[in-house]
Amino acid sequence: MLHAFHPSVFSETLSSRISPLADAIGQVSNSGVHAAVFGPINRIDLGEILGIVLCTLIASGLVAYLLRRQLRNSGGATAWRNHLVRAVRGPILLLIGMAGLYVAVASVALKLFHTAALAPLQVSGNKIFSVVVFIAIVWLFFRLTHALEAGMTPWKAKNRNMFTELLVPMIGKPLRILLPVLAVILGIPLLGLPPEYAAIAAKVSGILLIVAMGFIFVQIVISGEQFVLMKYNIHAADNLRARKIYTQVQILGKTLYFIISVFVIASILMLFREVRQFGTSILASAGVIGIIVGFAAQKTIANLFAGFQLALAQPIRLDDVVIVDGEWGNIEEITLTYVVVKIWDQRRLIVPLSYFIDKPFQNWTHSTSQLMGAVLVWVDYSLPLDAARAALKEIIENHPLWDKRFWNLQVTKAAEQAMQIRVLATSADSSQLWTLRCDIREKFIVFIQKNYPQCMPRFRAEISDTETTVPLPT
Repeated sequence: MLHAFHPSVFSETLSSRISPLADAIGQVSNSGVHAAVFGPINRIDLGEILGIVLCTLIASGLVAYLLRRQLRNSGGATAWRNHLVRAVRGPILLLIGMAGLYVAVASVALKLFHTAALAPLQVSGNKIFSVVVFIAIVWLFFRLTHALEAGMTPWKAKNRNMFTELLVPMIGKPLRILLPVLAVILGIPLLGLPPEYAAIAAKVSGILLIVAMGFIFVQIVISGEQFVLMKYNIHAADNLRARKIYTQVQILGKTLYFIISVFVIASILMLFREVRQFGTSILASAGVIGIIVGFAAQKTIANLFAGFQLALAQPIRLDDVVIVDGEWGNIEEITLTYVVVKIWDQRRLIVPLSYFIDKPFQNWTHSTSQLMGAVLVWVDYSLPLDAARAALKEIIENHPLWDKRFWNLQVTKAAEQAMQIRVLATSADSSQLWTLRCDIREKFIVFIQKNYPQCMPRFRAEISDTETTVPLPT
């Protein structure tokens, strides 16, 4: 069906309709109209060509006028029509202009060349016209994607909710890829390529379609992630539930991305006959190859299974405070094979996923972010404990980082020279607890220095007053 229409047929039909009209004009006119202007082209032929050009210009002007009129008459309620009109205006005018130019050139060629010489010119002209039609189709579909996105923007602004925030990107972004790809697939048959090139073009169009479908699935996964995560704020003070959901969604999303990528690559490879034959030939030895690959990649596979286990059991979550190999930090990223721990001094510790399954580690925020910290201070035995408790009561209970749950003071050690005081206090999370402990330690030391400087740790020694009398020799 696509090859049923040829521009040459159209030009010959138009010439056959115009030629009787030109002959009639020549009969009622004087013989001067038959005078040659350029080779076999006379004035009637020149008028015919000018008429075709004039008709083309009139058609282009009429279409442009109607489109501009449509733009002027459209109001804000039909803004999407404005974008649609602007999208189709350029490709339509290109097709009209190219059709008129082709007919005019074909009319000239029919006068200048014999039938035998017209064949290669006709083939070349058809190719050029087909290429222009192909470009116009691709251009039209490309502009339609922008028109659809621009048309959905006012609707999104008018109906601003969770559904529209996710639906518009989920539809708009895939259309940027899918519609141009469909235009290429539909336009390639118009080119009339030779069989060897047509096979290559078919493979290329198939690859583009597979990639476009993969992109659509990825966008659907992204929109699904956003839909789930929009209900949770990971930056909230009590973000335990949010961190659980973020961790599960992140691991599941990356797993789906991996599966989509594998299927896209496999689908592209299956388009090639050599790859299909290779897959059939190794099918018999798949068991042996599977054992070899499994043995060689057992750590990678273990990490992959550990990722699923982490997503389900969740011994760690995003933003958890952990101590791994003696390093304190936060879980910054969880991938399919490793975990990134952001250490307090901005370093990153890369840990395999299997580490958190096979080895013990500390998770300070597994059930809640609230923590209790200790401050240890050595003082002299002469320090009055009641005064120390009163000072700590004022220090802790007036501190903004204390969460008002618990604090106390206890003597935990008694050595030969001094005693150890332990101050316990609670805070909302580990970062606030660290600052609270430092402030308590500093202010309590200042209290001792100011009020009881003699109670700082010190060494004691006792010197006897008795003298030893040594008898003199006689």
